[in-house]
This record gives sequence, structure tokens and C-alpha cells, in this order.
Amino acid sequence: MAADALDRRFMAAAIRLARWHEGRTGSNPSVATLIVREIDGAPVIVGRGITAVGGRPHAEPQALAEAGDLARGATAYVTLEPCAHHGRTPPCAEALVSAGIKRVVAAASDPDDRVSGRGYQILRNAGIEVDENVLAEDAARDLTGYLTRRVKNRAHVTLKLALSRNGKIGRRDGGQVRITGEISNREVHALRARSDVILIGIGTALNDDPSLTCRIEGLEDRSPIRVVLDTELKLPTASALVRTAREVPVWIAAAAAPDHPARAGLVAAGVEFIACESHDGRIALPELLEDLAARGLSSVLVEGGEQVAQAFLAENLVDRLILLTGETDIEGDAVDAPLMSGVTPSGFRKVSSMVFGTDRMDEFERL
Repeated sequence: MAADALDRRFMAAAIRLARWHEGRTGSNPSVATLIVREIDGAPVIVGRGITAVGGRPHAEPQALAEAGDLARGATAYVTLEPCAHHGRTPPCAEALVSAGIKRVVAAASDPDDRVSGRGYQILRNAGIEVDENVLAEDAARDLTGYLTRRVKNRAHVTLKLALSRNGKIGRRDGGQVRITGEISNREVHALRARSDVILIGIGTALNDDPSLTCRIEGLEDRSPIRVVLDTELKLPTASALVRTAREVPVWIAAAAAPDHPARAGLVAAGVEFIACESHDGRIALPELLEDLAARGLSSVLVEGGEQVAQAFLAENLVDRLILLTGETDIEGDAVDAPLMSGVTPSGFRKVSSMVFGTDRMDEFERL
């Protein structure tokens, strides 16, 4: 196999490995490292590492520890530029040098000022061959939350909308309508498992009384922080969200006064508050996303209704858009979807289409 094809093969494997801990590595990105060397004339993976749950240790030292002496003279495949800054442990770039790695193949570069280009320079200064940008776009797509937080100083936003066949997203009377099937619903739960935050407005909380957890067997512990936009603190203490606030975090983004009478009951139930600015009676979304980023949170999955979706779209805060179109029609006094199924929204590019049972999922990314 040609060298460039071999590099893509192992990098693709590293990118898949990194997905195992997406949404579980705190403020650090989920990164993977593979150590590969030739044994009996064939390339063999001798070390694997992935950013640990909570964010430490990083992938490189774990892969090097597994490889042991076999790392000397081997090639390291890393999905993100190795860190170059000193903390309580040496930089990962220096760990690769000390282990005797001969070559490093890297995917995405790290925009962190403490790292950007410096990780590669440490390697090159030590005589290590470095090949950058191998499947960089694929790796960056999985790292987009971290990259957005570093570059834009805010959390990355994915807006998910379920559309009926006739372009509706629900009923105006608040009655629940099942738009998509079970397979699509499980895909949504998988998206939740890979997100740091799931966000809705108070209207959805009151109408649907959702739990917003990940309910795929084996992934229950990956439920994201649940955030409700609730300027007037209308969320009932009897709601599913509040009742489970001590099991899975619930944060309310509110501009209400600290002495608001509803606050004490919510706090007693384990709910936390994000003090927000308001504009025209609504939460200031750019500032909210900055506050979430400041807490080390990188990715937000928005599952709100019409008003929340429109607000994020109007402020150009949607980075990724997922439209799930079912085969059901919603008749009568229904809510029009803010976007049309099958049409690429302005300012976005279509990146994929998939079919789940009788439903179609279209995915778009901002240009």
C-alpha cells in the first residue's frame, strides 16, 4: 500500500477512536493517538491512546505507555497537534521526542495560542519528520466544538429540527405530535451523548415536559448538561427536568432578579443558574454562548421550538444544522418550520444525507 494511502488509513482509525470519548473530556478535546511500527514487514498498531474521561491524561502519553520500547523508531498518528505548553506534566510533543518517535502524522492543527505551530516545531527541532493535514477536515469536523471555542470564544451550536412531511414542526396548541420514528430518535440520543449541553426554551419545557437525557442503553451516563432559556423562571419544580436535576445537571439561563420567589424552590431541587443579560425580553444568546465557553463547554445541541430556533438562526449562531424529515403530515393549526426540507439554507453547505427507516436526515455546515 502506498505511503499516503497507509497514512490515511491509520488516521481514519485514529479519528474513529477519538469519538469514543466525545462529550466526556471536559474542557479538553477528545483526541486519539496511534503508534504504528513495522513488524515482520507489515505495519502494526503497537500503542493506542485517547483523551481520558475528564480530560487527563492526554492521548499521546497513554499510547506511548502501551507501546513501550516499541515506540522507538515508530510513527505516531495524532488527530490534533500535540500540546506544547508545560503544566504539571511535560508537553505531549516532548513526550513523543523522549520516546524516540521517528515520524508524526497529524490531522488538525491546534489554534490554542500556547500550542499553535509550536507543537510541530518541537518535533521538527528534534529531527522528527512531521506530516500535517492528513484527513484534517475529517478530524476538524469531530473537533469542531473545541476549535470553535478556541477561535470564536463561544460554544459551537448544532440546531436540530424535526420536520413533518408538509414542513411543520408542531402544533400551536402545544399538543405533542410524533414526527420521526424510533431509529431517528436513537440517532438524536446519540447526538446528545456527544454534546456538552442540550438547550431548549421555556415553551418546549412547559409544553413537552421533556427529560432531555440520553436513553440509549449503555450511554445513560453521557447525558449532557440541560439548559433552559427561562427569563421569568416559569419552569415548574414538578417538571421532569427539575425532578432529575440532582442526577443530570439542569441550568436555567435567566435574567430574573436574585430575589425572584421561584428561585429558592429551584435551587433546593438542585437547579443551577446562569445569570444572563436580556435584550428585548429575551436572553442575549451570544453572551450566553461565551459564558458556556468560559466554563469549558464546547458544544451545544439546540432542540428548542420555533422561537428558539429562529433566534439562533437570526443571530447567525448556528454552526451545524440537522433536519430530520418524517413521513407524517401535521394538519390544522400547525407551526411552520423556519427552514424548508430539501433546500440548502442560505449561508450553509450540505455535507450529508442519510435515511433512518422512513425518515431522512440532512446535515449542513455554515460556510
